[in-house]
Amino acid sequence: MYHRIGTAHNEWESRYCIPPEQFARHMQHLAKRGMRACSLADFIAWLDRKQTLPEGSFLLTFDDGFMGVYEHAAPVLQELNWPATVFLVSKLIGKRDDWCQSQNPSGATFPLLAREHINTLRNSGFTFQSHTRLHPDLTTLSDDDLIAELAGSRQDLEDLLGEQVHYLAYPYGRLDERVLDSTRAAGYTAAFSTQPGFNRHDVNHFRIRRLDIFGTDTATMLARKIFFGSNDGSWQQTWRYYKGRVADKLGR
Repeated sequence: MYHRIGTAHNEWESRYCIPPEQFARHMQHLAKRGMRACSLADFIAWLDRKQTLPEGSFLLTFDDGFMGVYEHAAPVLQELNWPATVFLVSKLIGKRDDWCQSQNPSGATFPLLAREHINTLRNSGFTFQSHTRLHPDLTTLSDDDLIAELAGSRQDLEDLLGEQVHYLAYPYGRLDERVLDSTRAAGYTAAFSTQPGFNRHDVNHFRIRRLDIFGTDTATMLARKIFFGSNDGSWQQTWRYYKGRVADKLGR
């Protein structure tokens, strides 16, 4: 799970903004390790045991739909012939990430993909799904507003794309049982969380796990995150893992 590809101007931005050259190194590092991005459709089919995937397959997603996907990520992925999925905030297409204004210490906002960029990316292996209408914390909404965000975003995007929208990424990764039930009721068939870990065939389709990739992650940190299914790509995580393995073998 990536967010903005571009330049970070403060520490807060650097968590969810990765420099373009660093993103390129990430993708090239994965390719050299024999990994390859798969399509969202193939990933869901694998979850449903309807098809197999080659060893090293992974699903690449971008939340929010920042312009940097078009400007910086797409050229890298086109060179590798890799697909990706972008979760769009349907009422802010062609606008800016206004939900971040109060969170960013500088108050800065950044441009989001417009219709023309989306259409171009669709011809380059990108698919687009829902990230709600305005990117709220869904757990705080009334029942009516919750359905409006979920069902409304599906309708907005189906009108834009001319095809059915089946999948959602929860804003901020925040959900509860009411949100989960409302997501089903709004017609989605699966939804993506921000909880790390490994996705097995029996994973709850409305709590699909993803690894959060930060702007400060090196390529080797990314590789460690994937190996451990963790958002912690530090050497300390590696040490704790192998220390635990040794302790298990020694019966401690």
